[in-house]
Order: sequence, then C-alpha cells, then structure tokens
Amino acid sequence: MVYKNIKHKLSSFLMLIASVSFAQEIVVHDPVVIKQKDTYYLYCTGNGISVFSSKDLKKWDKQPQVFAEKPVWADGVAADFKNHIWAPDISLHNNVYYLYYSVSAFAKNTSAIGVATNTTLDPNDKNYKWVDQGIVIQSEPNRDMWNAIDPNLIFDENNTPWLSFGSFWEGLKMVKLNPDLKSIAKPQEWHTISKRKRTFELPDSDPGDGALEAPFIFKKNGYYYQFFSWDLCCRGEKSTYKVVVGRSKNVTGPYVDKDGKLLTEGGGSIVVQGDENYFGVGHNSAYTFDGKDYIFYHAYEKKSNGTPRLVVKEIQWDANLWPVLK
Repeated sequence: MVYKNIKHKLSSFLMLIASVSFAQEIVVHDPVVIKQKDTYYLYCTGNGISVFSSKDLKKWDKQPQVFAEKPVWADGVAADFKNHIWAPDISLHNNVYYLYYSVSAFAKNTSAIGVATNTTLDPNDKNYKWVDQGIVIQSEPNRDMWNAIDPNLIFDENNTPWLSFGSFWEGLKMVKLNPDLKSIAKPQEWHTISKRKRTFELPDSDPGDGALEAPFIFKKNGYYYQFFSWDLCCRGEKSTYKVVVGRSKNVTGPYVDKDGKLLTEGGGSIVVQGDENYFGVGHNSAYTFDGKDYIFYHAYEKKSNGTPRLVVKEIQWDANLWPVLK
C-alpha cells in the first residue's frame, strides 16, 4: 500500500513535470501577447497564425488558428501562398481587437500587411469571429526599397496611430494610419526609423546585407523605445539574431542608442543575444501587465538543435532609463 502510494505520487509528480516542461517548450516564432480578463493570448507565425493561451505566462495551451483558410487576397501578393502567415501584431482599440499580419515570399519584398478584427479573443465566446479587413500596405519588387512585413501599431501622445514595419532593404519604416486603423492616412507621412548600411551594388530585388527587421515601439518613461532585431533569423544553429534598442521623445524619431548614435545610421544597443543556451534570439514584443514590464521573443535553443522556443523575461530599467532584462 505504501509502495503503491509512493508510486502514485511519483507518477503524478513526473506527469506534472512533463506537462510543465511541455508547456514551456512550445515552438514559437515572432510572439506577440495581449491580456483579456484573466487570460493571456499569444499570436505568432504559423499556419493561419498560431495562437496559444495562458493564465500565468508559463503554461501555454494551443488554441484554434486565426485563419482556417488563407486570406482571399493572399495569392495576388505572393503566388501560391500556403497560408503560412508571419509576424502578427495584436492591439485593442475602442473595444475592437486589431490583428495585423504579414503575407510574403521568403527573401522577397513581394509582401503585404493585412489586418483582421474581432470583438473577443476567447474562442468559446459566441461573438468570437475574426473578420479580415484586407490589405493595409503592400510592397513590390523593383518599385519599393522596403518590405511590408513585421507590423507593429503604436499610438502617439495625440492618439494618432502609426504603423512601423520592415525587414532588410533600405531599413525599417513608419507610416501614419487613418483612425479606422485599416488604411494609410492622406496626405501620406512616412519615416525611416532604423537602417543599416547596404551594399550599393546589389540589385533592388535583393534583400541586401543591412540585416535588421521587426520593429516594436514601447512607450515608457517619457520615451518611445524602438526594439528591433539585427542579423539572421530562421536558420536554426546558424541563426545570429539579437535584439537591440534605441529611443526617442517623438514616435517618428529620431531614435538614438545609448551612445547617441542614430538608429538610421546603424545605431542600436544590444538588449539580448545568443548565449550558452541559445544560438540567437530575436523578434521581440514588449508590454506592461499588472504593473510589470515584460519582453517576449523567440530563441533558437541549443539543446534541441536550434528549435525556436518562447522566452519571457521581466524588463527592469537602469539609472539612465534603458531596459535591462531581469
């Protein structure tokens, strides 16, 4: 009886460890997070946009994908699109959830950013329904020296909406949106918010060697902090991703790093990079939940041969109000 009781407790303990371990080892690329009531919802790159939920930011449960079928306009942007949607961004505005997302072909700026809306994130709610609102912005090869992927919505101090985005080419961009959050405001207002040196001789259709992408603007301490990623993602053991940051008093910039170097001139202060556990880390998001600041990113794990894992860390701030990971 004692043996059976001990065996039962050991079995239960091992099951608990296994479930916690499994929950912490979800495969994630490009995570963004939002909280509705007592539940966190994580959206990330995946077939139809992958979704997970959690009560504690530790144990994550798989939820239904956003798009069971690819957006009707996707093939017109990236031929024979397979519904593998990249880099979503989630926001709540006037009681409506806005989910921006990227449709693209790898290493091409044959790309577009779309947006879908919903009034709830709970798939068990009778009102749950994602409604696609179509293309917000589109890039085309040999016309645009920017790439319409990796969107992030931010409102400035006047409640004006801005969409930052971009990958490689001539850097990361920001454009003013209309109040409907579905279209570009007119007259159009564009800004370059980060840039790295690009070899001039490369053709316009080439992504180039100015490796940066995935801007995320986080308002805190009287600044707009621009987090973004340097170097190469999506290569498993050969991934060299790292997260860097700069800041500005104005949402459109100019953004500078800790040394005062402009992000548009190659500046950026490293926040986190690969270490003994990860080959590379990147494509982050940042939020304040219940009085604490958090950063979310994916990391190419060494012990699993470069599998992308979710990492959640608390952000603290040094004496000069720069982010430090706890």
